[in-house]
Amino acid sequence: MGGLLIGAAASLLWLGVGRISGMTGVLSSLFMLTSREQWQRRGWALAFLAGLVLAYPVFWLLGGKIDIEMTSSPLLWASAGLIVGFGTYLGNGCTSGHGVCGMGRFSVRSMIATVTFITSGILTVMIMNALGVTV
Repeated sequence: MGGLLIGAAASLLWLGVGRISGMTGVLSSLFMLTSREQWQRRGWALAFLAGLVLAYPVFWLLGGKIDIEMTSSPLLWASAGLIVGFGTYLGNGCTSGHGVCGMGRFSVRSMIATVTFITSGILTVMIMNALGVTV
C-alpha cells in the first residue's frame, strides 16, 4: 500500500506541477528561497514536506503502530547522517529521487545510482553479518 501511495504521489507531482519528488531536491529547494515570490512558487514543496512530517503522527493518532528498533547511540546516528548526506551529495540525489522518480523516467544515471544503492546495502549487510555486528 505504501509503495502505491509513493508512486501515486510522485506521479501526481510530476504530472501536476512538473517537479520530481526526490527528497533531496524538495528539501534543498526550500533552503534557497529568498523572496516572497519564490516562497509562493514553492508552496508545493512546503506542502509535500509537511505531508511527510505529519504522516506518521496522523497514522499513530488513528491507532496505527509500527514496531521499529533502532540504536540509541548518538555517535552512530551522527555518523550515519553524515555518510548519508555525503552520499546524497556525491550521488546527486537520494534513493527516493533516483529509485522512484528517476527509474520511472528511465534515467540512465538513476538506474546506475539505484543499482549502486542496492549493491552497497547488500554488501553492508553481508559484512555486518559476517562480523556479527548488530545495530
